[in-house]
Amino acid sequence: MKKGAGWICLLMAVFAAAGLLGGCAAGGQKEAAATAALSATTVSPAYDTAEAAETWAAAGRDSGFPAPGQKIGEDSRRPVHNTEEYRYYPENPFMSVADAPLSTFGADVDTASYANIRRMILDGDRVPEDAVRIEEMLNYFYYDYPKPKEGEPFSVTARLAQCPWNDKHDLLQIGLQAEKLDEGTMPKSNLVFLLDVSGSMEAPDKLDLVKRAFLMMTEYLKSDDTISIVTYASDDRIVLDGAAGEDRLSIMTAIENLSAGGSTHGSRGIETAYQLAEKHYIEGGNNRVILATDGDLNVGITSEGGLTRLIKDQKDRGVFLSVLGFGTGNLKDNKMEAMADNGNGQYSYVDSIAEARKVLVEEMGGTLFTVAKDVKFQVEFNPARIKGYRLIGYENRVMADQDFEDDTKDGGEIGAGHRVTVLYELIPADSRELIPETSLKYQTRPKETSQAPDTDTPPAYDDEWLTIKIRYKQPDQDRSDLLEYPVKDDSFHTQMPEDMVFASCVAETGLLLKSSEYASNASYASVISRLQDLKRIKEDDYSNEFLYLVKRVAAAADQSR
Repeated sequence: MKKGAGWICLLMAVFAAAGLLGGCAAGGQKEAAATAALSATTVSPAYDTAEAAETWAAAGRDSGFPAPGQKIGEDSRRPVHNTEEYRYYPENPFMSVADAPLSTFGADVDTASYANIRRMILDGDRVPEDAVRIEEMLNYFYYDYPKPKEGEPFSVTARLAQCPWNDKHDLLQIGLQAEKLDEGTMPKSNLVFLLDVSGSMEAPDKLDLVKRAFLMMTEYLKSDDTISIVTYASDDRIVLDGAAGEDRLSIMTAIENLSAGGSTHGSRGIETAYQLAEKHYIEGGNNRVILATDGDLNVGITSEGGLTRLIKDQKDRGVFLSVLGFGTGNLKDNKMEAMADNGNGQYSYVDSIAEARKVLVEEMGGTLFTVAKDVKFQVEFNPARIKGYRLIGYENRVMADQDFEDDTKDGGEIGAGHRVTVLYELIPADSRELIPETSLKYQTRPKETSQAPDTDTPPAYDDEWLTIKIRYKQPDQDRSDLLEYPVKDDSFHTQMPEDMVFASCVAETGLLLKSSEYASNASYASVISRLQDLKRIKEDDYSNEFLYLVKRVAAAADQSR
């Protein structure tokens, strides 16, 4: 059965949000009405076909949301002037193995970039190059990685094949799959909902969607969870202080009664939320602040650097952070990403109730329960096999090689059931391709040659291409553990596995959207051709939706020529 409950349920959800389904509740009927509305939202954010997408478009017009490809009109409640902010990161270059045999970076499970790109494509808007973070596109999707072995927090998979957009290069896929937690083994949760109710949140795709998302999440709370709600606008306010998860009426009523207005003093709300999380701290439990905002802070600490320092000061309390971005026109993606990266957290963008369901229900374990923190990767390349490499994405997670073994340096957090997918483009050792290297005065290197360079690689390692090293800490520990995985000849596939084909298509699309200087022969036509025959396109709605999006952006690119 496909992931997602189908278009009838989706349309019911849209009409329910627009007030087109009868049965508006008052007084004691609020909880029943909210629960009934939630039952209609069990859908995935997929567009099975172009016809289905147009069905959604029609429903979207009726409910006040722009349809896919429909430009925002003057009567839209979204901001007319676009003040969205994205941080620029230079692309990772090709590195010489002779010059830099190690590649080190922190894990990242954020998915915000993909959902945000989807929103832009469906709205018919141009995708800013800085909004494209390829690692977040890759990590949005499910992959067929094996379950972790008993006693290990995650499994590691490595695959090698010819690079689709440059047949003179190879492609390396690294897949990490975290263990899933059974409902009965999930620890108690101490959750603080930190909700932005400032004037900028007054829009259907902002506070209205925030309320629907958290009402839906409330249905899945355990009775012994502890829930607090803090709102912020011109000032912060404690709406709920340590309610039991079983007291759903109080939680849902508090959420339903929220309204938007005022300026945005987010820093004060952050401080209050962490104070509440500390007040109700559960030893050995899941202590987390969930921030929902458009990131448009204009009072108190408002700069990206100031917010980063504030979050860094708070994270030492043993409280994790989930950041949910909402809305369009004034989305401050750079601030939300910085807060998540520096606060033991993760960042997701919510563009629909279906995406809210994916983040807060389908992937609740990953969103709420951390199984490993400060996760770092270090890949050591064998110069007898590989001349050069390029890490695709993860520009904001690159670390100094010496930081890998330094437990005071932060890595990334991985939640229960999360996946991390990493791609490297590799230049074979016998390639004549020149790679820029650092000039040396007191040392010399072998001259470039078509033959593999002389190395000191022991004969026992002749069949190894590289070694993947991973450091991680248990959520309640401060010392890291080390895992090592050598990648050998048997990892090379003459016919690329389906999961790797899909991942390569996602990466290639990202290269095109970024206008990457490393795109080589990448094309939307090639991506579409490789995607169409994949089994997962027919079985997984998220993959099917991706193909639909690529076709839309390809058509738009053709029209602009």
